[in-house]
Amino acid sequence: MDSRRRSVGVLLAGGVGQRAGLGRPKQLAEIAGRTIIEHSLSVFEAAPEIDEIVVLMTPGYADRIREIVERGGYRKVSKIVDGGASRTESTWRALQALGDEECDVLLHDAVRPLLEPRIITECVHALETHEAVNVAIPSSDTILVADAVPEGEVIGEVLDRSRLRRSQTPQCFRLSVIREAYERALADPEFGHRPATDDCGVVLRYLPDVPIHLVPGSEHNIKVTHPADLHIAELLFGLPAAVPAGDRAALAGRSVVVLGGGETAELAAAHGARVHAFARADGVRVEDFESVAKALDGVGGVDHVVNTPVAARLDGLADEAAGLDHLGALNVARAARPHLRESLLLQVPPGSGALHASTAAALTGLTRALAREWAADGIRVNCINTAASPLLVAQTSLDILISDLSGQVIDVRVDGA
Repeated sequence: MDSRRRSVGVLLAGGVGQRAGLGRPKQLAEIAGRTIIEHSLSVFEAAPEIDEIVVLMTPGYADRIREIVERGGYRKVSKIVDGGASRTESTWRALQALGDEECDVLLHDAVRPLLEPRIITECVHALETHEAVNVAIPSSDTILVADAVPEGEVIGEVLDRSRLRRSQTPQCFRLSVIREAYERALADPEFGHRPATDDCGVVLRYLPDVPIHLVPGSEHNIKVTHPADLHIAELLFGLPAAVPAGDRAALAGRSVVVLGGGETAELAAAHGARVHAFARADGVRVEDFESVAKALDGVGGVDHVVNTPVAARLDGLADEAAGLDHLGALNVARAARPHLRESLLLQVPPGSGALHASTAAALTGLTRALAREWAADGIRVNCINTAASPLLVAQTSLDILISDLSGQVIDVRVDGA
């Protein structure tokens, strides 16, 4: 029997987006094809250490969150609660919603959508031996204390940067600890005049004997606050994902369809997969939906589908082939969807120029949109850039098939086997 305390991820999404210059809560702004809160929900939903998710949402938008949760299949979400007028009020409402049973609580700013799974894992493990945990990173800037003078400000003190940390979230606590800290804070008449800026600040002030353990954060774990942050987050999501190492023996017995054949089909078969390869020579042309649908109907249920680029198969017609890759990917996705059990992998052909760039952008957008739409059924969708040797592309493709990645664009640029 598992005696571990349940771990609850609390997404604090009560902001209204004023500093981000939006007419709606910033957590509903879209980045990389999904709303910010969907990115945050996905990280906690996928974390094996998290048992339950509670969302604190801006009043008036709870129904929108319910739609997102239902559409995205976020099964761990147990409660959606209206947030308060301040961070501390929202946290207190979340603590009230958690009941009396002891648990570990991970309070996370929903507008930090780039949280790494590693951080959740380390926080939950730290709570096994600590009552309070904060995520922080070293300060790369020198921090000054400013003194006011008649002419403006002057430097009053230069702080020792080696001891300075920039606080992030999640901020994590035993429920009994953070609840007691807030009960003491709310009973203090001075708290309203001098509120804490975050939850660790409440514990530090009202339970000073409870040490707050630090877990390393990440430079990517940014908080979307200002308009520029939206652009930075978009760029960070666009960075190539690392493909986790895996045992390709997991492909043994799996049904794999490869449109185009080549090294990917041969390597998958070598690892025990039941491979169905369809090439243009077989009359299967991805720009023709009916030919793709007929081929897949003949296979029936399939675990993985890989669509290799048209450009690599039309000698002397690179421009024309690049223009067909987006249409081909759409056709393959449509035809594969009724049969697909695990994943779809699209490939961007090698190339350059405006036509290639537009094709790559279209396939990237399609990948992320399909990953979002198919997530509820557990189907992963990824894309790979193919500017590398065919064997390296094939090897990377197999690694992607056995990974947990979804909605990612993986860039493979090193040539060679």
